[in-house]
Amino acid sequence: MTFLKEQVPAFLEIFKASREKISAFPGCRSVELLQDYHLPHVYSTYSLWDSDEALNNYRKSELFGSVWKPTKALFSEPAQAFSFQPAQL
Repeated sequence: MTFLKEQVPAFLEIFKASREKISAFPGCRSVELLQDYHLPHVYSTYSLWDSDEALNNYRKSELFGSVWKPTKALFSEPAQAFSFQPAQL
């Protein structure tokens, strides 16, 4: 997520206020916030979910809407999202 530089403090407040709620959502194992080393206004969240279904339930939830809408308003560029699963070796 690439934020307007002046909006980073607002985003951090949103994340701090919602992190525990997201972590407590059924199927969520953890949520981490990562910051780019070279571009301090670029962040990513890294979350572990029990299943794709659990993640999609979160994405359809009222909680997601209450977090995503104000976060999205702070972007300077559209966000990208990726979903991964452990590779089968």
